[in-house]
Amino acid sequence: MTETTDLELTTTRTISAPPEAVFDAWLDPALLTRFMTPNPDMTVPSAKTDPREGGRFEIVMRAGEQDIPHGGTYQVIDRPNRLVFTWESPFSTEGSTVTLTLSPSEGGTEVTLHHIRFPSEESRDNHAGGWAAILAALDAALA
Repeated sequence: MTETTDLELTTTRTISAPPEAVFDAWLDPALLTRFMTPNPDMTVPSAKTDPREGGRFEIVMRAGEQDIPHGGTYQVIDRPNRLVFTWESPFSTEGSTVTLTLSPSEGGTEVTLHHIRFPSEESRDNHAGGWAAILAALDAALA
């Protein structure tokens, strides 16, 4: 298999909540179980966080009977402006990193999610849909 690690994606959405609430949601295990759902058929039975730079998070996404572990390490925690973490899953590649940039906007917070390094174009495209669904679920969870 040839890995294409220079692939990246960016998605933006306005969340109807202040930046502090949006930022804190990404570090709150209870809230993570409510919005880290890349499609409506998935659930999150568990989430754990150690919200400090160098701390880790673990999220288990469930699709039917299959548990899909995800994790990562917080690299930058700059409340409420920027959050950077590595992204580890069965569908990611080494060095996969997610950067969230938050800025106040009319009606809430503009969230820009930038994810780098994917093993394939298919993986990147699947993540694009997943992150869009996660941001929509975050908006609903904070409403």
